[in-house]
Amino acid sequence: MTLLSRRTQIVVFIAFAFAYFFSALLRAITATLAPTLTQEFALNARDLGLLAGGYFFGFAATQLPLGTWLDRHGPKSVILGFLLIAVAGCLAFSIATSFSGLLAARVLCGVGVSACLMAPLTGYRRWLTPPEQLRANSWMLMTGSFGMVASTLPVQWLVPRIGWRPLFWGLAVAIGLAMAAIAWKVPRWQASAPESGAARKGYAEVWKHPYFRRMVPIGFFSYGGLLAIQTLWAGPWMVRVAGYAPLEAATGLFIINVCMLGTFWAWGLVTPWLARRGLTAQRLIALGLPLSFIVLAIIIVAGPAAGAGSWALYCMASTFISLSQPAVGMVFPPQSAGRALSAYNLVIFVGVFVIQWGIGLLIDGFAAAGLGRTASFQAALAVFLACSVMSYGYFLLAKDNSGQ
Repeated sequence: MTLLSRRTQIVVFIAFAFAYFFSALLRAITATLAPTLTQEFALNARDLGLLAGGYFFGFAATQLPLGTWLDRHGPKSVILGFLLIAVAGCLAFSIATSFSGLLAARVLCGVGVSACLMAPLTGYRRWLTPPEQLRANSWMLMTGSFGMVASTLPVQWLVPRIGWRPLFWGLAVAIGLAMAAIAWKVPRWQASAPESGAARKGYAEVWKHPYFRRMVPIGFFSYGGLLAIQTLWAGPWMVRVAGYAPLEAATGLFIINVCMLGTFWAWGLVTPWLARRGLTAQRLIALGLPLSFIVLAIIIVAGPAAGAGSWALYCMASTFISLSQPAVGMVFPPQSAGRALSAYNLVIFVGVFVIQWGIGLLIDGFAAAGLGRTASFQAALAVFLACSVMSYGYFLLAKDNSGQ
């Protein structure tokens, strides 16, 4: 391991965070643009869920080769190559004239930004101490929340003035600037000792690890579900169930993402302190994650009375699950960190894709069965809640040898 000086840590963090800001903005922008795209392309709930999920499909499709490339070539080279694809995806989205064109461009965007969190986390595993890794993870997610904040009211304000297509031209330029910052400031990967026989097996050591398997169901449902709600379904709920106008819904998403920003900032402050006192990620998840189930159950029962404040509380309560990602990375040796982190990220983003699209399918299905609009949303989210609770039960009952 080669630990970075404090000054270099800050510079490297800023360079990576700049790219992750735009990754998160692209991830969440569908929720704000949903009314505009629905009207222009005549989308239904199923289409909207598939369009938002397309980003996560592209994201997830790259995770396994991404992990191998990160371990082999290092964060800097890999993220620069991927961000070129993100630029192409933004430009393709800006010229799309059909739903299929939008979907293809959305998948391309997901592929292009799929290294924006895994690359820095892989570097941090080698460059930072364990408490610093927990802090850096939380503050990277805080930066992502900045991007999601930017995807709400600022986008809602810009679209009527410049249109949604020029907005994506600007995103392509901004991602190019992020590439320049990374090329300038992030150190090259220092080759490690030759890989052991276990490492050369690729992902076998990751998939077989008891700790990894223990974390998979909650990663899929709770972490994937958090992102699915935050980046898509909170917006349609506010419009179609709570009766918000599009601008009110954008304001609601702004509030949700500001609350998430503050929550991740707080996690970054306290996680090193908690780690030094023996409060591991495992214990914090076990104690805190049930709060999100309680809040979601209240939202389902409340129906139209549950608005932005309720969804903000749900998302904040769900952030306990964010501790699972660096925890998985730290269980594995540094030379395998890219594969471990990318494999777990694959689990999360497959979960996002399935849950985003699945909720849309369930809403349309319950409506076709005769339920009203509000009842269809409530029933779909009740199915999601049941799956989340079962995954948490597995997390509590499963055994691992991590010592956490």
